[in-house]
Amino acid sequence: MLDIKFLRENPEIVKENIRKKFKDGKLPLVDEAIELDTKKRDANNEANALRANRNTVSKQIGALMGQGKREEAEEMKKLVSQQAERLKELEVLEDEYTARLKEVMMKIPNIIDESVPIGKDDSENVEVTQYGQQTNPDFEIPYHTDIMAKFAGIDKEAAGRVAGEGFYYLMGDIARLHSAVTAYARDFMIDKGFTYCIPPFMIRSNVVTGVMSFEEMDAMMYKIEGEDLYLIGTSEHSMIGKFIDTITPEETLPLTLTSYSPCFRKEKGAHGIEERGIYRIHQFEKQEMIVICKPEESMDWFNKMWSYSVELFRSLDIPVRTLECCSGDLADLKVKSYDIEAWSPKQKKYFEVCSCSNLGDAQARRLGIRVRGEDGSKYLAHTLNNTVVAPPRMLIALLENNLTFDGEKYSVRIPKALQPYMGGTEKIVQK
Repeated sequence: MLDIKFLRENPEIVKENIRKKFKDGKLPLVDEAIELDTKKRDANNEANALRANRNTVSKQIGALMGQGKREEAEEMKKLVSQQAERLKELEVLEDEYTARLKEVMMKIPNIIDESVPIGKDDSENVEVTQYGQQTNPDFEIPYHTDIMAKFAGIDKEAAGRVAGEGFYYLMGDIARLHSAVTAYARDFMIDKGFTYCIPPFMIRSNVVTGVMSFEEMDAMMYKIEGEDLYLIGTSEHSMIGKFIDTITPEETLPLTLTSYSPCFRKEKGAHGIEERGIYRIHQFEKQEMIVICKPEESMDWFNKMWSYSVELFRSLDIPVRTLECCSGDLADLKVKSYDIEAWSPKQKKYFEVCSCSNLGDAQARRLGIRVRGEDGSKYLAHTLNNTVVAPPRMLIALLENNLTFDGEKYSVRIPKALQPYMGGTEKIVQK
């Protein structure tokens, strides 16, 4: 969410930013916000004037009563009563203008970084670089759920009976591999100096609206009926929410946290091979990283965070590339974002496995996350988040890129980094 003072003084900059994001339908929101802000401030000024006048008149009434001028005092009381009614009206208007202004401001996109490429949608995202040699084995790689099935590692049919589409049972070596990946990712981030955390898996509505746009909220979040609680779509939500309405001493920054959680999302697969299987599901687990830092340090942390993802995937022998999200592909709160994509030898293309985002002070403004400087001044922190690993997609990449076939049976090489988490196992073999 933007600073209303910035919007008031720079409406054309805000409108141009909206055009860069190809969201012209939101242009009227700028003028509406300015109008609401003007009305709110006018109502506030008139109300303050009436409050000040009420104190003055009250003293005058007391003086008149002391002088025995009862009739004049009664007339003054009538004036006070009239002003009190007007003050009530103004206070109602102030609340209405404030609520509507907040609603409008939360729909206006954040100002993107000047380095972000301009484009309409994800088809215009820009490849930054590739890491690792693309694997292209001399045998046909099965679909990822078929690979899992060969190791007796997945049961979607039973999950369908229990919970419906978009769920699965992981079994045996595949389930163990899943747990090994999350444990390795946890320790990988701890070694980078991040503090490990397991957060609440449900959050209140004020936290939801603080960490994401209305569009994302409607498309992703599961509401708990009868309670002001939502299931988290990613642990970033509750981790950023941890700092709601707090003031952090500047000398303790940056705050670097890595969190594990299950994630719950409404999303259903669209079309194409990558949308089936376990690529898009309603429940999965994820290791996340978040940083809360000083504004001048946020871009340095952004670059560190996406590079950690690249390093982790390369340590598991998975080729990856980084894509910079263009303006039209950025969610409204984001200043800058990179997608990390893993190579799929089955599909002969890359697919998204991580998303690293710098949100500037947008979440901090919504949630009241402030920093106290050494001089006692207070300012808004910057927040960033990035996926460490989301095992469903990581498993796809790991299995496809480490699959071998001897003509009879399939095996999966276990990368050295994962072997300690698999009891020293160097490979798993088809059942």
